[in-house]
Amino acid sequence: MRKSSHFVLVHGASHGAWCWYKIRTVLECIGHKVSCPDLRGSGADAGDPNHIMSFQEYNQPLDDILAALPTGEKIILVGHSAGGLSVMEAIRKYPATIQVAVFVAGIMLKNGFQNHQDMAFVTVKEPNLFEFGYHHGHDHPPTSAILKKEFQRQILFNNSPLEDCTLAAMMLRPFPTIALRDKKISEGNDVEKVARVYIKTMHDNIYSKEMQEYLIQQWPPAEVYEIATDHSPMFSAHLDLLALLLKVATNLGLSD
Repeated sequence: MRKSSHFVLVHGASHGAWCWYKIRTVLECIGHKVSCPDLRGSGADAGDPNHIMSFQEYNQPLDDILAALPTGEKIILVGHSAGGLSVMEAIRKYPATIQVAVFVAGIMLKNGFQNHQDMAFVTVKEPNLFEFGYHHGHDHPPTSAILKKEFQRQILFNNSPLEDCTLAAMMLRPFPTIALRDKKISEGNDVEKVARVYIKTMHDNIYSKEMQEYLIQQWPPAEVYEIATDHSPMFSAHLDLLALLLKVATNLGLSD
């Protein structure tokens, strides 16, 4: 008999809880509990990304979920892309509640951004691909950014179904650049006690194979898996991603 698990799925920059709709549907249909927060200024959250000045504020919806967990309940925490930063912060603050942390093409940096190589993951290499918001004026750094619609399929969803690209074009929002920039994480005493799994996306036009391998080498996880997909396997290869998430749960003895 399958034991139910609690999956907490964290979206990346510009996305929201909506991006997990395929994964959530199947997990719930087979008896698992699923939580999908909209981080501040994302998805259906009412916050303005141009006004979000700290990562703590941006990440507060995930904090609220983890802080409210019943005593003794453990979760499988999954972070996609920049959602890996949220997972890292959760590992530091709530290590006892996380059975395993899964990074799906995610930023997995033990202490956040410490050097120029780390910063490569959030540095906009081709500014002409993005639309920026300048809440503090054009003589200050941008306060928000979003990939222009004409580049979204090519960069984010190059293997994804057209209907998911259409959904994303309607739902993507600017992300708060100041909140994500220069994010550093104070190392907690128990971070090494949380099992970590990394899922590499092998046809990714955002995070190259080399960039993902850099993360893995910097802080080796317990397991590494690969999916032959774009940056968004929750759309382009959701059954493959789902199978890996269930495999992780099975390997931990969380389901039979």
